Amino acid sequence: MSTLLKQVRAINPIAQTDQIQDVWLDRGEIKAMGDSIDRYPPDTEVHDGQGLIVGPGLVDLYSQSGQPGFEERETLESLVHAARAGGFIRVGVLPTTDPPIDNPATVSLLQGKTPQYLGVQLSFWGALTQGAKGQQMNQLAELASVGVVGFSDGAAIANLLLLRRLLEYAGPLGKPIAIWPLAVDLAANGVMREGHISTRLGLPGIPASAETAALAALLELVAQTRTRVHIMRVSTARSVQLIQEAKEGGLPVSASTSWMHLLLDTEAISPHNQDGFIPYDPSFRLAAPLGNREDRQGLIWGVSQGVIDAIAIDHTPYTYEEKTVGFETAPAGAIGLELALPLLWQELVATGQLTAVQLWRSLSTHPALCLNQTPPSLNIGQPAELILFDPQASWTPEPNSLKSLASNTPWLHHPLQGRVLRRFGVMAIE
Repeated sequence: MSTLLKQVRAINPIAQTDQIQDVWLDRGEIKAMGDSIDRYPPDTEVHDGQGLIVGPGLVDLYSQSGQPGFEERETLESLVHAARAGGFIRVGVLPTTDPPIDNPATVSLLQGKTPQYLGVQLSFWGALTQGAKGQQMNQLAELASVGVVGFSDGAAIANLLLLRRLLEYAGPLGKPIAIWPLAVDLAANGVMREGHISTRLGLPGIPASAETAALAALLELVAQTRTRVHIMRVSTARSVQLIQEAKEGGLPVSASTSWMHLLLDTEAISPHNQDGFIPYDPSFRLAAPLGNREDRQGLIWGVSQGVIDAIAIDHTPYTYEEKTVGFETAPAGAIGLELALPLLWQELVATGQLTAVQLWRSLSTHPALCLNQTPPSLNIGQPAELILFDPQASWTPEPNSLKSLASNTPWLHHPLQGRVLRRFGVMAIE
């Protein structure tokens, strides 16, 4: 099918361009782009793209599925539908299932159950340790042989000797290795970032040093082993500084932060927040915890400068019963695949804190590169793995309107602006 988008805002993070153009797509390929395209087949669908945005499909480094073991939270099919609705064409699934993704049989089973007709590619992270418990090295070579996207427990590994051995063994396998730096002894029983707000709210705090101490130790191991590592769930401004210094020193690291950590800080949890959020909403309990205001600004700066390579969604679904409990007893995590692009656009791009190219780069190009994948592009002659986004479309997330089975998000019932309208290319035109 041939489609022409007239005068659409085309964002190309690879070429670092953001301009109004005509974009012609034909048979799943980008055929032409320019100020005005006047020659095209007579059966071409022509669409007025004014006010709309076209860009490469989005790539999520890591999120969580309920299947197997917790299908009431999320199935692979509902995860794919949620990703598709949010503009994501690839999603990495963490091994936090039951049983965990720690053996070739489970990987093959999940690969066979992944819906193939919706145009969203699910890739599975294999657990670094047996049972993803952080105690004993897993059979990593066997997992690599069945096509895991990389290795990660999706949880902290406290044993530094084990972590060193993992880096030494996994490095030559050539797969991405994602580590969450967290000193569990320092985090103790904390449920939010330590500071004056945690004190005022009477909630146990997690000091920033719980992240930065573990990160400093991890960087020392990377310097020793020279194994490439992806640092996940960065949540403090000090971590951004450490990662910047590590990169400037030539260490082979990349890093990501969660989309919610760029939008919110500990103020959101307070009864005095200014955004109409429910005080103590358990959807604000995240892993890593929301940072303080200085952390959020440091993370935004890190994304704008490329110190933080990617924005991860870390979509973590829970049932209503699991999450509708007290803040201190709620499990950590929130959904986000359907919400991330609209909220990041309105809160960061529309306000000038990030450029459109910086946002798209962090949600599409760089996540793919962190996964050792060819990134989707908006270049002539390339597959048209594109999404069409309307930044002004209004909608309200409700349990019956979300594609995800879960609805644990602080933006439930809040009117939003921005929605993905169509998907093109290998994902087929809707």
